Amino acid sequence: MPNIRILVVEDESLVAKDIQNMLRSLGYEVIDVVSTGEEAIQLAEATAPDLVLLDIVLKGEVDGIVAAERIWERFSIPVIYLTAYADETTLQRAKVTEPFGYILKPFDERELQTTIEMAFYKARMDRKLREREEWLSTVLTSIGDGVIATDHQGAVNFMNPRAEKLTGWTQAEAFGRPLREIFPIDLETNGGMSSHLPPVQENVLSARDGAKIAVEETLTPFSSNTKAPQGNVLIFRDITRRKTAEAELTRSWERLQKALAGTIQAMALTIEMRDPYTAGHQRRVGRLSCTIAREMELSADRVEAIQMAADIHDVGKIYIPAEILSKPGQLTEIEYSIIKTHPQVGYDILKSIEFPWPLAEIVYQHHERLNGSGYPNRLSGENILLEARIMCVADVVEAMSSHRPYRPAHGIDKALDEILKNRGILYDSRVVDICIKLFKEKQFSFES
Repeated sequence: MPNIRILVVEDESLVAKDIQNMLRSLGYEVIDVVSTGEEAIQLAEATAPDLVLLDIVLKGEVDGIVAAERIWERFSIPVIYLTAYADETTLQRAKVTEPFGYILKPFDERELQTTIEMAFYKARMDRKLREREEWLSTVLTSIGDGVIATDHQGAVNFMNPRAEKLTGWTQAEAFGRPLREIFPIDLETNGGMSSHLPPVQENVLSARDGAKIAVEETLTPFSSNTKAPQGNVLIFRDITRRKTAEAELTRSWERLQKALAGTIQAMALTIEMRDPYTAGHQRRVGRLSCTIAREMELSADRVEAIQMAADIHDVGKIYIPAEILSKPGQLTEIEYSIIKTHPQVGYDILKSIEFPWPLAEIVYQHHERLNGSGYPNRLSGENILLEARIMCVADVVEAMSSHRPYRPAHGIDKALDEILKNRGILYDSRVVDICIKLFKEKQFSFES
């Protein structure tokens, strides 16, 4: 049993003496006995007892109920009423002060002990609860996120300072108002708050002064032990700076994309100026390659990579003498071997540039063949990037159907016959099937 220190307030000396003896026989420490409400308040402040036994009817201007109220409010010391009066008026006044016990005179030791122990335990639990509430209040007040709590009907019953600042409402003004009135979101950017919100959602808060604030918010329901809904807690933060940074990052990326595309086009133009007979070849290969890739349902990012690679897949021809590129008639074996170096040269040119895609590897592999008979590294099967396998088919179809200095155009039918004949041998089967379908069923044209 803890050593409970008790202050006794009783204006009848004999009764006070009996109470004092009873308490001591039960093992409690009586720190003092006083007879007025004023003395009780003064001693409670000076001695900080664990508990006060207080008669309701006392001499003087301050009766027991007033004294109990002040002792609890000022010092958080629990009070047990001792009284011979139990009329309805007295009981109602006593209830308001939320006493920790109420004992009618006369009483025995067991009743007194039980009431004291229960009051002491209840006061200790109440103190812990208060400390926790104060701790929670400090946390909610000091955090940088806005916090709004509502009751089960959605009416606001708490706002921390950050929430007040962001919404423009004070807690006193917001109390009892619907959450949607205090925390309205821009319905043009979001369909509104529902009961099925994801854990974290971005919205635009319309503050009281009309300002639009980008916020990230979480709405969490809470329940009692009975699992009945008790209300919601909305936690939100201002993400305006983050959204601004994201927007700037997007703009920077778009500028980079434009600069990159401009660089690729400049390189493509340089190649075509050296080899006028293949002017437009890279552009047409890119168009067919990207159409095939979209039919294969590749991501937009991979389609863009194919477009970029196709636009410069012959960049290595810069290394080849112009007289070989524009030579009429059949190429010699040596001349053809020189032309076959262009994938390697293209790779060497591009490999040191940090593209967001493996453009150098795609350019390097666009003359490889499925069975390992291609060049420059005789790669086969899945060792060849899918992007390169797509470009390989598009390159063959475009080259065969177009005029070259050393031969006339074979036409699209012969080009399609070539890839169909070597489907699964030199060329990826799925790519071939889609390519043929584009020309036969969907009227694809290099020039449309």
